[in-house]
Amino acid sequence: MSDALTIDDDTALVLIDLQNGILALPTTRPADEVLRRGVRLAEAFRARKLPVVLVKVAWSPDGGDLPTLEVDRPGPASAPPAAFSEIPAELAALGDVVVTKRHWGAFTGTELDLQLRRRGVHRIVLAGISTSIGVESTARTAWEHSYRLVFAEDATADTDPEAHAHSFGRIFPRIGKVSTTDEIVDALGA
Repeated sequence: MSDALTIDDDTALVLIDLQNGILALPTTRPADEVLRRGVRLAEAFRARKLPVVLVKVAWSPDGGDLPTLEVDRPGPASAPPAAFSEIPAELAALGDVVVTKRHWGAFTGTELDLQLRRRGVHRIVLAGISTSIGVESTARTAWEHSYRLVFAEDATADTDPEAHAHSFGRIFPRIGKVSTTDEIVDALGA
């Protein structure tokens, strides 16, 4: 990191898809490690009384809201069971904002932008699974909406090591600051 990281009172933590079904996937970094760091970040944000946003992906039981585009590598053909979208008990806390998305990015078709703006948020600390899909899609839209971004690299993982490396090596440094959980927690305490 080139400059000292500062976390102002206009910052929120946004964790992408740290939910049972996604945490069960094989990832570049063990999912339990990503979850543990996500919990640590959330606790530090709550201690500072800053917003914590937990984003999960879910679809209607009938699957009517599943993406239906013609693609070479389609997503699920039917909605996964409700347990797939449950946020682990050790992560969730009363007062957190929970956003349900139905696409890769957390802004598309959700109230995320409204929830952040009404809370005076101008900077987002972003982490979660999967780096090149949910995290990157959310980050690109956040940047286009003029949010300042900080990425917790060690609290983020992908199912594809090359995709993770590409996002953190090529994309994220161009739209935000790449940091670590320790650096972010230290900045919250400063």
